[in-house]
Amino acid sequence: MAYHEENGRTYHALAQGKYALPNDSTEIERLDIQHELLIRTLDGELSICPGSENAKRVLDIGTGTGAWAIDYGACHPAHPDGHPDAEVIGVDLSPIQPSFVPPNCRFEIDDLEEEWTWSVKFDFIMCRMMLGSFADFPRIVQKAYDNLEPGGWLEIQDLAIPARCDDETLAPDSYLMSWSNYILQAAANAGRPVFPVTEYVNYMKDAGFEEVVEVRRKWPTNTWPRDKNFKELGMWSYANFGRNLEGLSLAHFTRGLGWTAEATLLYCAETRKELKNPNIHAYWAMYFVYGRKPLKK
Repeated sequence: MAYHEENGRTYHALAQGKYALPNDSTEIERLDIQHELLIRTLDGELSICPGSENAKRVLDIGTGTGAWAIDYGACHPAHPDGHPDAEVIGVDLSPIQPSFVPPNCRFEIDDLEEEWTWSVKFDFIMCRMMLGSFADFPRIVQKAYDNLEPGGWLEIQDLAIPARCDDETLAPDSYLMSWSNYILQAAANAGRPVFPVTEYVNYMKDAGFEEVVEVRRKWPTNTWPRDKNFKELGMWSYANFGRNLEGLSLAHFTRGLGWTAEATLLYCAETRKELKNPNIHAYWAMYFVYGRKPLKK
């Protein structure tokens, strides 16, 4: 609970310095916005994995505010009865989860890069928006495999960096593209590389998963699309990134690149102009990947 303070933001105390995003009230609000954005992306669902519906023991890696674990356990609108028979455990470095939770849901504060010590294995593990959170992401995928029951499922939901564009309105030397590249460079310098989401399928197959499936979606950077659904996703996407760009950038730029906080904030201001410019038709590519641990024969 004795959070680390840095550049006017607070960060986790356990395993200090491992995770680059803050844990203060502004970030908690962003995480809740991101949770809603992900649900809207999946048309109201929390997961696309076939094994998520009947799971009895569930682990949420990097649970953050615990919103996914809580919704899965009891009260998501798409599942009015939730999964009352499932035991749901959410794990994070920061104790920012609410105290009022469903009786079948609990939270643990732990470092998932250390040994996993649960004595009972899981039959569904969710890993959501953990880009750049681990020094060795394939090792985390392997840990998930080892801690699943035979026939258990892992689902990974993550965002690809840099931003993409299909009509050349996003210039290669734009602030947004440079921001993305700086994030990648900073994360690598800090020893927390951003592993390419395009390789998640291979990481899962290498770990031993079968029936691996990859589903792609798009988050427009703002409301530039004409399509009503994509325009709405763009609104939520900008609320997630544009309004909170400083929190996403400060630790990366100051720790990984040696920038001052002032220089970082100025760069964020310029990047935000492009994020909200409807003439720039950029988007974030979202990847949803899941697979099953083989059944015992």
